[in-house]
Amino acid sequence: MIDGHTQLVGLLGWPVEHSLSPVMHNAAFDAFALNWRYVAMPVRPGEVEAAVNGLAALGFRGTNVTVPHKQAVFPALHTVSPTARGLGAVNTLVVTRADDQTLRIHGENTDAAGFVGALRQRCFEPATGGAVLVVGAGGAARGVIYGLLEAGSERITVMNRSVDRACRLVADLVRCRGDWAPRLSAAALTPEELVETTRDAALLVNATTVGMWPQLEGSIWPDDTPIPAHLVVFDLVYNPLETRLLQQARRAGATAIDGLGML
Repeated sequence: MIDGHTQLVGLLGWPVEHSLSPVMHNAAFDAFALNWRYVAMPVRPGEVEAAVNGLAALGFRGTNVTVPHKQAVFPALHTVSPTARGLGAVNTLVVTRADDQTLRIHGENTDAAGFVGALRQRCFEPATGGAVLVVGAGGAARGVIYGLLEAGSERITVMNRSVDRACRLVADLVRCRGDWAPRLSAAALTPEELVETTRDAALLVNATTVGMWPQLEGSIWPDDTPIPAHLVVFDLVYNPLETRLLQQARRAGATAIDGLGML
């Protein structure tokens, strides 16, 4: 039961109806008999800074941040971790009060560690696994690529419908670490280019929202071409767990990994 002593945390995103985070966190709070509650909060694009400041003023202890707000939250933050700064994306906010009672909001990013951990649980080692194709150029893609580079991936292609956005992402990461430049490239996302690039890839990552509830019929992969059986296909979407992309992968004999482990 929520009362005047309940500690509040939550999730900022648009949309958030699909999120499993409230169920997961509230079950953990109940298991440890903690008077905490986690709530999902839909925040429209353009209203993120006001939402963050308002939640801090209301006494929230922190929030997670999901698409499309992982970069938009930066102006509301007082401090940012080196990882989040390097990524240019935040997925966790921690609210504290200084000695003078001034509110302080700190930004962190756990996407990179979460992704690489989930990948290794399925016995794929980035340093020796082979070339990687990441589809998407938003905050989630940044976390995935950063984690892969830190873990030793030697060749990563970033593919996006807007090739300019993919190029900007690559440039941002190269500014973070100049020695990453030879390991990164960008390309426009077209069905033909996607199929061609995966011929030499070992891992395909969907870091977009294509296929996420409620648009369950969406897939980044074209209907008329089987996914190469040698591929490991990782879809960051976890609602539904069995996206259309993963169905296509399983039918073709490829390895399919859903986004629940990363969450």
